[in-house]
Amino acid sequence: MTQTVYVLNGPNLNLLGLREPEIYGSDTLDDIAGMLEDKGRALGLEIDMRQSNHEGHLVDWLHEAQAEGAKAVLLNAGAYTHTSIALLDAIRSITTPVIEVHLSDPMTREDFRHVSYVGMAAVDEVKGLGAQSYVVALEKAAAL
Repeated sequence: MTQTVYVLNGPNLNLLGLREPEIYGSDTLDDIAGMLEDKGRALGLEIDMRQSNHEGHLVDWLHEAQAEGAKAVLLNAGAYTHTSIALLDAIRSITTPVIEVHLSDPMTREDFRHVSYVGMAAVDEVKGLGAQSYVVALEKAAAL
């Protein structure tokens, strides 16, 4: 039986590969999706990868992951990580484990990135490994 892992991506992640490659790398979101599909097959996991620039979509998808019985959610909420009490509440309102993912390490960046509302409710985090952050997070999800 294949279990589903939702991979939810927030604002501006649709521009990966173009946006500040010195911080976020040159891999696109499609490149990352391909890596996750390959790794997911090897782990017996199905990947449901989505991206939105709208906070409410991320909240709705967290609720959907719970309703659909997802194994876990990998969440790169982008800037919403540091601003969204709505995402914090959504993560707290579900029992599906959420793993926070970041391409860069927010703790080495601007002070305003040092607060993570997502991290206040996530079961784990992976940061600072570029596109590999997603792969490591998927391995952690498989072990749950």
